[in-house]
Amino acid sequence: MYAFTTEIIGALAGVLTTIAFLPQVLRTWQTRSAGDISFAWLGTFVAGLMLWFIYGVLIVSWPVIVANSVTIALVLTILGLKISEHRGLARAQVKEVG
Repeated sequence: MYAFTTEIIGALAGVLTTIAFLPQVLRTWQTRSAGDISFAWLGTFVAGLMLWFIYGVLIVSWPVIVANSVTIALVLTILGLKISEHRGLARAQVKEVG
């Protein structure tokens, strides 16, 4: 019973923390703007998620593995949009100077 309850609590925590990123991904996608999101935060957060994922694999915890895999994908989506926006701004500045 204890292990089952622990896995359910872990699964619920994973679902809630993963779902928490959906509004940010959708907002970033819709506005095509990730200007307020820092590269430092994204990099640090992805590194932490990767370590949680590895930890989940090591302890064979499916809630930890799945939740962090999905969250990594969502955060990488935001990172991709941020990089795309950053490159676009850099190109626009080069055109203004040139």
